[in-house]
Amino acid sequence: MQVEQFYYDNKIVKKFINATIFWGLIGMSVGLLLAFMFLFPNVTDGISWLSFGRLRPLHTNAVIFAFVGNAIFAGVYYSTQRLLKARMWKDWLSNINFWGWQAIIVGAAITLPLGYTTSKEYAELEWPFDIAIAIIWVAFGANLIGTILKRRQRHLYVAIWFYLGTFVTVAVLHIVNSIELPVSALKSYSVYAGVQDALVQWWYGHNAVAFFLTTPFLGLMYYFVPKAANRPVYSYRLSIVHFWSLIFIYIWAGPHHLLYSALPDWAQNLGVAFSIMLIAPSWGGMINGLLTLRGAWDKVRTDPVLKFMVVAITAYGMATFEGPMLSLKNVNAIAHFSDWVIAHVHVGALGWNGFLTFGMIYWMVPRLFKTTLWSTKLANAHFWVGTLGIIMYALPMYVAGFVQASMWKQFNPDGTLTYGNFLETLTEIIPMYWMRAIGGSLYIVGAFIMLYNIVKTIKQGSKVTDELAEALPLQRVTKKRTATEGYHTWLERRPVKLTIFATIAILIGGMVQIIPSLLVDDYVPIISTVKPYTPLELEGRDIYIREGCVSCHSQMIRPFRSEVERYGEYSKSGEYVYDHPFLWGSKRTGPDLFRVGGKYSDNWHLNHMYDPQSTSAGSIMPSYKWLINTELNKGLTEDKMKAMISLGVPYSEAEIENAQQLMLEQGTQIEKNLYTDPDFAKTYEADKKYAQENGEEFVEMRNREIVALIAYIQRLGTDIKIKTSTTVTEHKN
Repeated sequence: MQVEQFYYDNKIVKKFINATIFWGLIGMSVGLLLAFMFLFPNVTDGISWLSFGRLRPLHTNAVIFAFVGNAIFAGVYYSTQRLLKARMWKDWLSNINFWGWQAIIVGAAITLPLGYTTSKEYAELEWPFDIAIAIIWVAFGANLIGTILKRRQRHLYVAIWFYLGTFVTVAVLHIVNSIELPVSALKSYSVYAGVQDALVQWWYGHNAVAFFLTTPFLGLMYYFVPKAANRPVYSYRLSIVHFWSLIFIYIWAGPHHLLYSALPDWAQNLGVAFSIMLIAPSWGGMINGLLTLRGAWDKVRTDPVLKFMVVAITAYGMATFEGPMLSLKNVNAIAHFSDWVIAHVHVGALGWNGFLTFGMIYWMVPRLFKTTLWSTKLANAHFWVGTLGIIMYALPMYVAGFVQASMWKQFNPDGTLTYGNFLETLTEIIPMYWMRAIGGSLYIVGAFIMLYNIVKTIKQGSKVTDELAEALPLQRVTKKRTATEGYHTWLERRPVKLTIFATIAILIGGMVQIIPSLLVDDYVPIISTVKPYTPLELEGRDIYIREGCVSCHSQMIRPFRSEVERYGEYSKSGEYVYDHPFLWGSKRTGPDLFRVGGKYSDNWHLNHMYDPQSTSAGSIMPSYKWLINTELNKGLTEDKMKAMISLGVPYSEAEIENAQQLMLEQGTQIEKNLYTDPDFAKTYEADKKYAQENGEEFVEMRNREIVALIAYIQRLGTDIKIKTSTTVTEHKN
C-alpha cells in the first residue's frame, strides 16, 4: 500500500499559542489589579467600568475562556493531527474557531466592564454571546469529529477520548444553563428561578471546571507528558478506568457547592456522595501521569518542560483531593464563603492549568519554528518564580480562610458573637491579602519571562510552514470485533459509538439532578407572603447584578447558630421563587445581605454607597459614586415585567400599565426618607438650585439609580416575619 503525504496545519496552532500568551497576560493583570483592590479599594474611584464588581467576572472569563480556552485549542489542534495522522478536516472551520473565539473574548472584554452580565458564575456573558459560543463550539467539534473520521490511525488514543468527552459535555452544559429569556439586545433573565437556578448553575459551574479546565487538560497531559519524557504512558488500562469513571462521576458532583443551602437535602447528599467517589479516578489519572515519568527523573531535574508538567500534575492531585474533602458537610460548613475556597481554586488554576499550559508552550514553540528553546535558564527561572508565586498566593489564602471561619463562629460565654462586627473578621486578614498580591505579582513576572523567552525563540527559528508528514491510508476492516480483540480496543476504532457512550455517561447524572427540580411541583414549598418585586425593586435588583455585588455579598443564610445570630433567620427555598437569576453568591468579602432589609435607614445606604468608609471605618468596599447621580433608565421596565410574567412571576396587567407611576411613588417615598438627613437635604437643595440657575438639567433624586438600589436592598428578607436576636451593631460592615 502506497504511503500518502500530507501537511499538518501548524499555522492554526501558532495563532492559538499567540492568543494564549496575549490573553493570559491580560487576564492575569486584571486579576492582579483585583488583588490590590483588596488593599486599595478606591484605586479606581469613580470609574464605573473599572470597579471591582465589574472587573471580577472579566478576570475569571479572561483566564478561563481566553487563556485556558486558547491553550486547549492550541494543544488539541497540535496533538489531534499527529495522533490521527491527518490534517484538520477543514481549514476554514479551524479559522472560524480561532477568529470567532477571539471575537467573543473581545466582546466580553467590552461588555462585562460596562455592566452587561447575567451574574451567573463562569456564565456571565449575555444571550447573544451564549449563541455565538454555541456556534463556535460546534464548529470546533465538527472539525474534531471530521478529522477523526478521515484519520489514518485506526485506534483512537486516550487523549482523543478526553477531547470528545469535553466537546459533548461542554455543549450540553452550556446550552442547558444558558436558556434565558431576552428582554433587549444585552439583557435577559434566566428561565430558572431561585433554587432551580442555583442547582442548574452549579451543575454547570462545577462541571465547567470539570469539563473545560480538567478533562481537556487531562487529554493534553496524556499526549504531552509522554512526548516530553519520551516514555510511553504508564498504564493503558488505568487510562480506560480514568476516562470512563471520571466523566460518569464528575457530572453528579455539582450540588456540593450548595451544601447547607435551601437546596433539598437529597440533592445535597447526592453531590457529596459522588464528590467523594471522584477521588479514585482523579488520583488514578494523577498516578498515571506521574508514573509515566518513571525512568526519566534525571531529565526532570534539568528539563523545564517536565518541571512544569510535574508540578501541574501534582497540583491537579492536590486540588482533586481537596475538592472532595470540601464537599464533606462538616468541612464545607467551615470553608464555604471563605478565602479557603479562593486558595483551592487557584491551586488548580495557577498550578494545574497554568503550569501545564506553560510546559506545552515551551515544548511546542521550538518544534513549530524548527529550533531549540532560546534560554533553558530563563525557562527554569520562570518555573521557580512561578512556583514561589503559587505558594505565596495559596498559603496565605488558606490561613485567611481558617481565620475567617474561626472568627465567624466564635461565641462569648453569654451566648453573644465574639466578633459581632463583620469588619473585625476582615481587618484581621489584610496581611494575607498583601501576601496574595505579592504571590500574584511573582506569578505574572514569570509569565512575562516566558513571553521574552518565546519571542527570542521565534526570532531565531524558521518561518512557520505547514509540516510535511506521511502515513499509510487507513485500511478499512470489519466493524465486528475480532476473536482476539478486546472490547475497548474495538470501541477505540468506533468513534461514533464511543462518543454516544460518553454522551450517555454524562447525561445520566445530569438528568437525575436537573429533571426533578424542574418537573416536581413541590420541589420548592410555596410561602404565601412572598410577593414579586415592585417595578422599582426589580430595576434596583438589575443594578445590583450590573455592579457585581454578588461577587462579595451572599444572599443565603445557612442554618447555623452563628449565621442566624449574625444575620437573622436562615433562608427558606420558597423565598427565592421570583429570583431570576438567583443571587446566593460564593464568597463573603462583605456580610450576607439576605435579611438586610429595614436594618438601616435609607440615608445609611446612600452614604454607604457614596463612601463606604464613612459608615464603616476600615471597610474595603469601593465607592459607587456614579449611582448617586446617574438617572435610572426606566424604558425597559414594562418589558422586563412582561418577561417575568412569561417566566411565571404573577404580575398583573394593572401593575404593568402603572409601572411608571408605581416607581415614581416608591422613589418619592425614599427621597422623602433621605431628607431626614440635614446634610443630604442641604447638599441636594444646593445642587438643585445651582442646576436651575445655570440652566442645567437636574435629575430628581427619586429618578436616580441609587434610589432603585435602595428600594431593592430594603426589600431583602422582609417577605416573611422572623424573630431575630441580632442588633444593628452586629451588621455594620
